[in-house]
Amino acid sequence: MERRFFAAGAISGLVGVLLGAFGAHALRDRIASDALGIYETGVRYQMYHALALFAAARAAARWPGGTARAAGILFIVGTVLFSGSLYALALSGIGVLGAITPAGGASWAAGWICLAVASRARNEGR
Repeated sequence: MERRFFAAGAISGLVGVLLGAFGAHALRDRIASDALGIYETGVRYQMYHALALFAAARAAARWPGGTARAAGILFIVGTVLFSGSLYALALSGIGVLGAITPAGGASWAAGWICLAVASRARNEGR
């Protein structure tokens, strides 16, 4: 599982860089500045959680078990929901898409909790 999380982190980082460059160069003059700010927030948090996936990969290797695995899955789900909804909102202007964003943030928060719990596990299988 750790290799999958590592690969997911690398891919998410790559996508974050590409989307960040797209926003900085292609979108700057095409969407409103507030929409560009929303888009940039999505990129920034995607990059943070690409790095978090590397931490989840390390945790899954060091402390095998459900909580480390759950952390990685929650980071991936959070990226799709949080950053994905912000990208869609910024590009489409459909305000209801912003209602999805907190679910992604909650997923990320749960992922960080899972990492903390995984680090406290006393048994290798926990």
